[in-house]
Amino acid sequence: MDGFLGIDLSAAEWLLFLVAGIGTGIINTLAGSGSLITLPIFVFVCGLPAPVANGTNRIGVLLQSSVGLATYRRRGALDLSGSTPMLVAITLGAVAGTLVAVDLNEEVMNTVLGALMIFMLLVLLLNPARWIHEEAMDAARTRHPLSVAVYFLIGAYGGFIQAGVGIFLLAAFVLISRYTLKSGNGIKLLVVVLFTVPSLAIFFWFDQVHIGYGLAMAVFQAFGAWVAVRWIVRIPNADVWIHRVLIVAVAAAAIKFLF
Repeated sequence: MDGFLGIDLSAAEWLLFLVAGIGTGIINTLAGSGSLITLPIFVFVCGLPAPVANGTNRIGVLLQSSVGLATYRRRGALDLSGSTPMLVAITLGAVAGTLVAVDLNEEVMNTVLGALMIFMLLVLLLNPARWIHEEAMDAARTRHPLSVAVYFLIGAYGGFIQAGVGIFLLAAFVLISRYTLKSGNGIKLLVVVLFTVPSLAIFFWFDQVHIGYGLAMAVFQAFGAWVAVRWIVRIPNADVWIHRVLIVAVAAAAIKFLF
């Protein structure tokens, strides 16, 4: 397969792309941190430098989120009420974070993120009822200046390195804006599409994207996202299962970032 868009993968490596891509699409759609799977593959299997792997990863993120979002809309499960302030704040933050990411300091960032993931794991475990509820979304809380600032910072992180941003987005949507986990997942997909477009454009501008490897992984990620959304909208206790997947994803992310 050498020569097509710069792709040079063996049969075994293509199988790895298939399994990792589908798994990442499912994990990112249900929770987040799927990039902790794809980024090491781009670095250690494809031989890409870390900044290029970071940029290349955005192709799959954009495609899987677009497919997941389209599936949510077709199923009538997308609730955008009161979301404009946070969408704007997150997108602007993502642009700022991407501009910082072209000079990435991974070691410091990993330590900080590992600590944040441990904190998030405690929040998930100590008070599950805060995550699983049927309350209506609170537009007033979403528009609060402090909430907008939090969303901006999450967007900045998403533009900076992407890995784990879905977890932070879901936490903010559920704990701040009071979306259910199921509704929050739909909003998350829209948000990721919005901030990945300018982020990917900036990485392209700085020549930090490998199109071939990015597209190869993205096709499988998109299929995984499609599977995940169809599952979410069909089962009645989706929020409970999403909460469980979140716990596993956060624990895995904490271990990966710290060790």
